[in-house]
Amino acid sequence: MFKTAITISLITLSTVAGAQDFTAYDFDGSFDDATFGVENAIIDHGLVIDYISHVGEMLSRTQTDVGSDVTLYDNAQIFVFCSAVLSRKMMEADPTNIAFCPYGVFVADTDGAVTVGYRHYPDGAMQEVQALLDEIAREAVGE
Repeated sequence: MFKTAITISLITLSTVAGAQDFTAYDFDGSFDDATFGVENAIIDHGLVIDYISHVGEMLSRTQTDVGSDVTLYDNAQIFVFCSAVLSRKMMEADPTNIAFCPYGVFVADTDGAVTVGYRHYPDGAMQEVQALLDEIAREAVGE
């Protein structure tokens, strides 16, 4: 019985996650300056960056392997981190919120246009995490 209830919840979460959108802010500067801003904003919030996903490099490296000639980004990275305080609070509110952890802020450079952003989370307890991501992204772009 317990396994079935969790499976149903996870299927519901995956459907919700597929319908989510994101927020992105334009950055007036270089990709390197934007990544520096994101790193500092995360650290200034007392958080530790667990991993930096080099999405742009991966897509560039595998482009011909998958039969594509489309260059998506000049560069793109996702900064992955967590907050012990917020994560505990979110998962105490609803244990299935584990599906949204860890959190990420992306920086993307497409033809010289640099953006900083994050994906949206569902209504309810996860909005506190989304507010943190918005603060980090805004700080990174100088707002």
